[in-house]
Amino acid sequence: MTNDVVSEMLERIDADLVKFLRLQFTDIQGQPKNVAIPVQQAEKALEEGIWFDGSSIEGFARIEESDMILKPDLSTYSILPWRSADARVARFICDIYTYGNKPFEGDPRYVLKKAIAEAAKMGFTFNTGPELEFFLFRMIEGKPSTTFQDYGGYFDLAPTDSAEDVRRDIVFALTQMGFEIEASHHEVAESQHEIDFKYSDALDTADKVITFKFATKTLALRKDLHATFMAKPIAKINGSGMHTHGSLTKNGKNAFFDPKGPKQLSETALYYIGGLLKHAKAITRVANPTINSYKRLVPGYEAPVYISWSNTNRSALVRVPAARGSSTRAEFRSPDPMCNPYLTFAALLTAGLDGIKNKVMPPESTDVNIYHLSEQERNKLGIEMLPGSLFEAQAELNKDAVISKAMGTHVMEGLNCITTLETDAFRLAVHPWELDRYLANY
Repeated sequence: MTNDVVSEMLERIDADLVKFLRLQFTDIQGQPKNVAIPVQQAEKALEEGIWFDGSSIEGFARIEESDMILKPDLSTYSILPWRSADARVARFICDIYTYGNKPFEGDPRYVLKKAIAEAAKMGFTFNTGPELEFFLFRMIEGKPSTTFQDYGGYFDLAPTDSAEDVRRDIVFALTQMGFEIEASHHEVAESQHEIDFKYSDALDTADKVITFKFATKTLALRKDLHATFMAKPIAKINGSGMHTHGSLTKNGKNAFFDPKGPKQLSETALYYIGGLLKHAKAITRVANPTINSYKRLVPGYEAPVYISWSNTNRSALVRVPAARGSSTRAEFRSPDPMCNPYLTFAALLTAGLDGIKNKVMPPESTDVNIYHLSEQERNKLGIEMLPGSLFEAQAELNKDAVISKAMGTHVMEGLNCITTLETDAFRLAVHPWELDRYLANY
């Protein structure tokens, strides 16, 4: 970073009357973290970085190797619009380095950067367009609840959708932070919502996912509501997904479109889809990272559970929307918004590139509703299911040399450790369902 670039940024910070800076990053699980510094430390942060204790962060470092440096990415500078002007706060998203000015291999942002660099060697740029769903529940006595804020349905308007004002505040704030919002609407379930923003390169959209969740939670809380991106907060209704549209461009042109190809898809597109299907079970561990994620991945609630692809069918794992030309893309429908977007996008890109490198042709598309097929019919078509639990998904990731390598040794150790701890804690807990089922009868 040159002195001129630093000087320009310092001048911008000064002109914006910023008083504090938040240096943000994420842990392996995608939870946003930050170090707040007064603006007087801005020059040091931009020129040298800020040291912090990595051993305190989930999955980062052992205590004997804990010193790490946060280096701000200047392109992520943004003022937090909900903070008052007299104490204006701006943020940078940071990359994490260790001694010797080396990128930290356990930094999820670095994992995605490595996958992007691999794509660049092949001449590709990877674009993603995630669609995040979330619930707005009431806060009761200062604590989050699962009490509905509204009873609206898909695309309902006020007064049924009483959370419309919150969505509007979120849209205004995100727009001020550089988002191009494409749509905002009520989702299928009561108190469930979706706000979509324009696709971009994968690193930018991963940054935006973290910002989106952080801003949504903050602004909901100001209305005494709790915004949750939990995959399945309430049984027997739809959960929240993060359908992710992905495409590759080459020499500035969409590499998935071929007007003369089958379904107007290029060989690159078909191989990319083939790679996604080949590695789908391993991707699941990253894209669906909690015990709760697998309460959503069940038949009957619009979440995909069958490994297949289709040009139109929303019950398939991979769907190719109708748009063609520069909008040709493949939608991977299983991720949920609890995922770490950096790791998830890295896994999707790595799988797609593996498909392209090895010319993995997908099977015939499945254009019928898979939920209506019998098990025998699915077996005849060779349609397998996604893993049914976090433990199963971790086992699939461990078996997949390609996706495991993309995650790196450090992240893989962290994911295995988290899986063991989560699975054991869940297995040993006594649940209300068990009490309802057994306490009075035995």
